[in-house]
Amino acid sequence: MVYIAHVRESDKEIQTVSEHLNGVKHLAEVFGGKLGLMHVAGLAGLLHDLGKYTDIFQKYIEQVAFHPDTAEMKRGEVDHSTAGGKLLFSMFHNEKNTPYEKLLTEIVGNAIISHHSNLHDYISPDINSDFLRRVRDKDLDGYSLAVERFFEEVITEKDFKQYVSNALDELMHFMDSSPTQIFFLTKYIFSCLVDADRTDTRQFEEKLREVQDSQNENLFASYYQKLMNKLNSFKKDKSSNEQINKLRQEMSEQCDLFADKPSGIYTLSIPTGGGKTLASLRYALKHAQKFNKQRIIYVVPFTTIIEQNAEEVRTILEDDIHILEHHSNVIDEVEEEDELSDGLITKRERLKLARDNWDSPVIFTTMVQFLNVFYAKGNRNTRRLHNLSHSVLIFDEVQKVPTKSVSLFNEALNFLKKDAHSSILLCTATQPTLEHVNHFLLKNRDGEIVQNLSEVSRAFKRVEVIDRTGKQMNNNQLADWVHTNAESWQSTLVILNTKSVVKELYEALKNSPLPVYHLSTSMCAAHRKDILNEIRELLENKTPFICVTTQLIEAGVDVSFKCVIRSLAGLDSIAQAAGRCNRHGEDDVQDVYVIDHVDEKLSKLKEIKTGKEITGNVLARYKKKADEYDKSLLSQTAMDEYFQHYYKKMEADLNYYIPKVEKDMTKLLMTTRRESDYFKAYEKKYKTKFPLALTGSYKTAADHFQVIDQQTTSVIVPYGEGKEIIAKLNSVERIEDLSKLLKQAQQYTVNLYSQALRQLKQDNAIVPHLEGMIYELRENWYSEDYGVDLKGEGEMGFMSF
Repeated sequence: MVYIAHVRESDKEIQTVSEHLNGVKHLAEVFGGKLGLMHVAGLAGLLHDLGKYTDIFQKYIEQVAFHPDTAEMKRGEVDHSTAGGKLLFSMFHNEKNTPYEKLLTEIVGNAIISHHSNLHDYISPDINSDFLRRVRDKDLDGYSLAVERFFEEVITEKDFKQYVSNALDELMHFMDSSPTQIFFLTKYIFSCLVDADRTDTRQFEEKLREVQDSQNENLFASYYQKLMNKLNSFKKDKSSNEQINKLRQEMSEQCDLFADKPSGIYTLSIPTGGGKTLASLRYALKHAQKFNKQRIIYVVPFTTIIEQNAEEVRTILEDDIHILEHHSNVIDEVEEEDELSDGLITKRERLKLARDNWDSPVIFTTMVQFLNVFYAKGNRNTRRLHNLSHSVLIFDEVQKVPTKSVSLFNEALNFLKKDAHSSILLCTATQPTLEHVNHFLLKNRDGEIVQNLSEVSRAFKRVEVIDRTGKQMNNNQLADWVHTNAESWQSTLVILNTKSVVKELYEALKNSPLPVYHLSTSMCAAHRKDILNEIRELLENKTPFICVTTQLIEAGVDVSFKCVIRSLAGLDSIAQAAGRCNRHGEDDVQDVYVIDHVDEKLSKLKEIKTGKEITGNVLARYKKKADEYDKSLLSQTAMDEYFQHYYKKMEADLNYYIPKVEKDMTKLLMTTRRESDYFKAYEKKYKTKFPLALTGSYKTAADHFQVIDQQTTSVIVPYGEGKEIIAKLNSVERIEDLSKLLKQAQQYTVNLYSQALRQLKQDNAIVPHLEGMIYELRENWYSEDYGVDLKGEGEMGFMSF
């Protein structure tokens, strides 16, 4: 008899269960093998769809694929993901089994039963075990017969036991038994399984034979040569400051030499204007070749930096194909469980299979997406995790890691360094003291690449920070001050802490005789890029103008104003704002004014409010003892003092506290049995020993994790090619074409908070596509001035001055 795993909707071709299990096992082995866990990951692949051998699943798939109009069974009625976990548990989690056999069962079993959702809780806050309920307690119709068929068709019972024995050897070799490591290991195996499952299914759907293995040595060698050609051309350029050019070359060469050091966590503290992007790329390409790293991943705090840095790197490396920009998930995982759609490969299913697994050689993504890979719900996020191993990760403006996620960030990097054979470079002129918190970062000793850092910083001094916080200022006073001086300042950048005061100031200034620009995250990436191009043209022509923006411009956007006004915030933000002034040392030292804006409402913005308060303290001390700070508010001494006080003040917030369960997320994920309140409560409640080694509440943690406080949804907006992309998405058939369109669509999306999305839906401003998996914004709700316009008064005319 033929047992069906999938049916291709287009031609009703069948993929058998045996073919699928072996295909997924093979891919999972490849992914797991990168960490010496070939059989551990392969075991998950081998067992994940064992439940498809049941008569009830075969009846279901036959009906929905071939007789949908008369089908008696509804989609989602059949559980096919539990059986594999149940088999593993029944064979290797008994009294006679060793602790490592039980641990293997719990790690791999969780991946199997969760491969259509999220990893389950071993113990949940209500003192139940969803994991045990599935693998031990649940009765499955036709389970015994399915196991019999599995051992007949896929692997003999004897060979299966040997395979498990091989997996045990790997696990024992890998483990140091810390609960933190076990969490990341379980996530890694889960990632291998999810990507292997989706990739094998996509190969069947697209009639592909084999996925190309990502061996990128030749590509990286070619990239390195192109980069060196570019850097050598800079040496011939005598038009700019010779001393600065010499220092840039020295720091770039230091990166090249440092690349010979083994994998670790290192810092690169090149001052603003010092050529950080190309220097870090030089390190990454050289290091990747020497230590056989598979990909280079840039992680940045804001999408604005992705657009600019990716473009710069693409131009130098002369490659549009292999460099991926990943801003956001254009398709949000609207369902937590997708088991109900597994079997018949429909258009909706093809969206999920689209290649979205970060297998490109060079990737630019955001801190939000990076943290989501490890901690967020939705297996689309976790799918990417295994591709972070054997990589070089460059964190640009690393001080922007969200405060509540500091501990989670540090632990993820420690795993990548210790267990995943990756190298990490922390890039910023304002290094945070991440090694001085409770869940500390395992930075390598003597890990700063730039030699004589204080001397370099003095040589790169381009601005004077002027403290104007003595007297508070409102928007009217600020507008008058800017009106009065903007002509003499020539190019003026005003950075404030909230979108509302930025918009109000723009309104107050836009009738100025000078051109006035507004930048906001309410605009899509392509829109912001167009505005920045206009700004650069004005700067080049030395035309006076004003730009008003939130902090999105601070991190890495390559523009240089003659005057910057920054509303009081964290010292790192002030330093980043200063990096937009006289950026390339084209003028003598220019002024950066720090003001105290009275109209900003910061009560709900705790990080900014605390940063503002601690910066105020540093400013006060600086007035009295400037010598102790090397006579610079932007010195590393000032920055160290700021971050140490900031992290101390925010100590209770660093571990991602979840109010609903009254626990830190680090406790839910990384606690030993002995320390677990839930473990003790379980034994008290049931008056029996808790049978599992693991106690983590993985699902609960994922359900509550959001990098930013409110959940956002990506909406494609009617700017530029946005409308055309929507039309193409509605008609696309091939998964590869869909993948390309989804990547293009990221340039034309805006991430909306739930409240804004709700309002726009009520106003009929949102058009759902592809069964509600993609959203489009109607034309009247997008404005040239502000981006998404909740009042529906948007006009897409030309920018008016």
